[in-house]
Amino acid sequence: MATQLKSLSDFSHTTIPDGRKYRFGIVTAQWNAEITGALYNGAVLLLEKQGVLPENIIEITVPGSFELTSGADILLSKKDLDAVICLGCVIKGETPHFDFICNAVANGISQVSIKYNKPVVFGVLTTNTLEQAQARAGGKHGNKGEEAAATALLMADLQKNLND
Repeated sequence: MATQLKSLSDFSHTTIPDGRKYRFGIVTAQWNAEITGALYNGAVLLLEKQGVLPENIIEITVPGSFELTSGADILLSKKDLDAVICLGCVIKGETPHFDFICNAVANGISQVSIKYNKPVVFGVLTTNTLEQAQARAGGKHGNKGEEAAATALLMADLQKNLND
C-alpha cells in the first residue's frame, strides 16, 4: 500500500487560507483519549499556525465518537461558528459495533452540516488496530487532526467567498 510509505498530511498541493477572520468549533471524543488528544493538538496547532486566534476556537468534549454528531449540533445551535471539526477514533473489534458506529457518525455529521449549512468536518479515524490509529494521529502517516483543520479552513473560506 502506498500509505505505508508516506505521511498522509501533505498540504504541498494546496494553499491553506488565513484563518484570522474565522471561528471554529472542535468536538473531541473522549474515548481513545490518547489518539483523540493527539488529533485535537494537531488541529489546534494548524488552526493557530494559519492565524486563528485561540479565543476563536471553541472546544467541547463528548463521551465517544457516536456523540460527535450531537456535540456538533449543540455547538452550532449555541455559537456563531464558520465550521466545526469532529475528532474521534473507532477501532475495529470482533463485533459489528464498529460498522454501526462508523456509519452513524458519518451520516450524522453530514446531516448536521446540511441542517446548519455550515461545514462539519469528519476527522474520525476508523482503523483496524491501535497501531494504525497512532500512525494517523501524529505518527508516520501524519495527523488526521491537522487534515481536518485544513479542511475546515478551506471549506469556511469557500463558503465565505461564495457568499461575498
